[in-house]
Amino acid sequence: MSLDLPIRPRRNRKSAVVRDFARETFVGPEHFVLPLFIHPGKEDQPVASMPGCSRLTLDSMLREAEGAMKEGVRAFDLFPAIPESQKTPGAQEAWNPEGLVPAAIRAMKREFPESLVITDVALDPYNSDGHDGLVQDGKILNDETVQLLVMQALCHAEAGADVISPSDMMDGRIGAIRGALDSRGFTDVSLLSYCVKYASSFYNPFRDALDSAPKFGDKKTYQMDPANAREALRELEQDELEGADIVMVKPAGPFLDIIKLVRENTVLPVAAYQVSGEYAMLKAAAINGWLDERRSVLESLLGIRRAGADLIFTYFARPAARWLKEG
Repeated sequence: MSLDLPIRPRRNRKSAVVRDFARETFVGPEHFVLPLFIHPGKEDQPVASMPGCSRLTLDSMLREAEGAMKEGVRAFDLFPAIPESQKTPGAQEAWNPEGLVPAAIRAMKREFPESLVITDVALDPYNSDGHDGLVQDGKILNDETVQLLVMQALCHAEAGADVISPSDMMDGRIGAIRGALDSRGFTDVSLLSYCVKYASSFYNPFRDALDSAPKFGDKKTYQMDPANAREALRELEQDELEGADIVMVKPAGPFLDIIKLVRENTVLPVAAYQVSGEYAMLKAAAINGWLDERRSVLESLLGIRRAGADLIFTYFARPAARWLKEG
């Protein structure tokens, strides 16, 4: 029977203590992965479309990782900017054991053995065509590409990577890489699959950072249509069956509904990537005084967590960690 009393939800918002009791979601530096752009030069190179981000030398990479770890960020994803002279149609530099990424992995694990080093597996930084797979007569080859991705993954594992993260969206690559890693004794190396990666317009600053934009066409024949949600469940089921340990949704902000959908349909950890375009928009708005950077960044990260992400790849990892520590 109703007592005909007014309902007062605001009583659970009346003070910081009460709000903390009622808070359903939290975000902290333990949820962050810091992407790092690296290059073989001797000086850092600022990325114009991503204010505050640079292509780092290996020495700068180590300093950045050291600072991040002091702030509570313990996981790093390495992305190489490869000189044009080393890019080929066959992307052979991708599995060079003396290449940039293996050298960076060894340096990171030598200096910070407790860190989690994640590596990107895809051919676009190394491919003179700028695509994630081999190109033949304008077509992106699937099975032939998977064979090369296996070689790249083994190269990274041999260098000491903790997590291999295929971002190419070729069919069958998770199973092929898992089988190869296990057969070579790398059973403890995890697979973080870019399981649900959309053909998004929000990647352009990243491609500027790595000079990895496709030289022709687009990536719509292998990355997903942003209009599709049910397709995500098909990709999720396949990658789970093939041995993925963690599954990724990319981008994060425009696809919060997909993060939630994936979270509700798997028991695996779910990652989300707050991509370069999301970063660039927030930075530009903050630089112009249109948004409060601290508040808007933390709100965006909280939204990604609330949607269901267990870990968030974000270029804001370090400032966000500091802001959270400051309260």
